[in-house]
Amino acid sequence: MRKAWLVTAAFAGGGLSFVLLLVVGTFMVAGNLANGVGKGAVGLAKGAVPAAYQPLVQKWGNLCPAINPALLAAQLYQESGWNPKAQSPAAAQGIAQFIPGTWAAHGVDGDKDGDRDVWDPNDAIPSAASYDCKLAGYVKDAPGNPTHNMLAAYNAGAYAVIKYGGVPPYRETQNYVKTITTLEKSFARPVGRVSPSRQAAGAISFAQEQLGTEYLWGGDGTAEDDGRFDCSGLTKAAYDTVGVTLPRVANDQYNAGPHPKRSELLPGDLVFFSDDLTNSRAIRHVGIYVGGGYMIDAPRPGAVIRFAPVDTPDYFGATRVTQDGAQALEEAREGIAEAAAGA
Repeated sequence: MRKAWLVTAAFAGGGLSFVLLLVVGTFMVAGNLANGVGKGAVGLAKGAVPAAYQPLVQKWGNLCPAINPALLAAQLYQESGWNPKAQSPAAAQGIAQFIPGTWAAHGVDGDKDGDRDVWDPNDAIPSAASYDCKLAGYVKDAPGNPTHNMLAAYNAGAYAVIKYGGVPPYRETQNYVKTITTLEKSFARPVGRVSPSRQAAGAISFAQEQLGTEYLWGGDGTAEDDGRFDCSGLTKAAYDTVGVTLPRVANDQYNAGPHPKRSELLPGDLVFFSDDLTNSRAIRHVGIYVGGGYMIDAPRPGAVIRFAPVDTPDYFGATRVTQDGAQALEEAREGIAEAAAGA
């Protein structure tokens, strides 16, 4: 069993002194908590959906049993990254990336203002939910998981799902179903403890080795950067060492797994900070939690990688990174990039 140790560290300042000890083995903690993991939730995680769209996603995500708000949010994120002006080279349009023919057949007037506007999230988000539910109806008699079949129909067409009696054996479709159902966990508000990361100990071990390293804006720790990092460069590099590829920027890293409560933080969780506590897209800083209310982070120009408290007014929330979550996020980012290509 691999273990990561954090040397005893003593800090003093402003009358505060403490001794910070890291877990004798994050994997042991993982084993103790694994049986307490809660199952799916229909609520949305704090700030996971931009505030302007959260009421729409919460309302329309409950339109039929095959979807829920977190699943709908995952689809919208994968389609456009919440960009209502996105337009792909294939002519998919808006926040939900409808192609014109599909919009003509399935677009709805969600805000009841007399028109159906693919560029208006007030129409496009309800239309995405409505289309999902129609697809679910088309494949309702197919064997297997109704939500997986709906997502497969969205990607490959209802006929393929009916023909193969469930998710068809197309790699693209199978990956799409896995990506969306995995991303769903990063948008859902957990109803119980979430599974601990088995890569956390190694990530912390790497971060600990960087203590005292000078901050560099845009730094990835390469030779060209003289081994220096910025905040998200540090967290990305730490998880790279354990085979988990995170996105480069902090606000994307937030979607790399489910979101434990502050009281449920475990070493290895990513902790995020923002001046807008309603919108994960506004996150501006990230660190790696090490226990005892402290994180390791690369704070700002002129400073060095350090231990710092997480309980500050700009604390946004946390993510428990998973390998599947990071992989799903990487695939989603490819879709977002395509959607943005013509915007």
